[in-house]
Amino acid sequence: SEIIVRHEDGMFLLMQRDLIKPNFPGLYVASAGGSAVVGERPYDTAIRELREETGIEAPKLEQIYRCMSKDTIYYGYICETNCNKDSITLQEGETISYLWLTKEEFFKFIESDKYMQSHKERMSEYLDIIR
Repeated sequence: SEIIVRHEDGMFLLMQRDLIKPNFPGLYVASAGGSAVVGERPYDTAIRELREETGIEAPKLEQIYRCMSKDTIYYGYICETNCNKDSITLQEGETISYLWLTKEEFFKFIESDKYMQSHKERMSEYLDIIR
């Protein structure tokens, strides 16, 4: 499950992956997320991962995409929040920094080599809708 976080003021939250991560170390992604534990539904995974990786308690999430790779099913959600932007927490071994970006900054940033491009591809339909 992957969760895109958009603040009620229109800004997007990007998380920087820990440098020790085996895949895409140090890159930013507009998502909190992770794998389900045995018996866990994708929605419940999203709620848990969002809380673990950002500290955000989401009252509800909206599913915005579902896609498959060779061996993974990705469920994408959007979290609309009014959280205090300074209250984001980092999860040791997962994230090392975060950014809040305006919509314009966000669209510029996802084209850079600092962003995890495979995530941009998965959320492409959502990006087309909000452009």
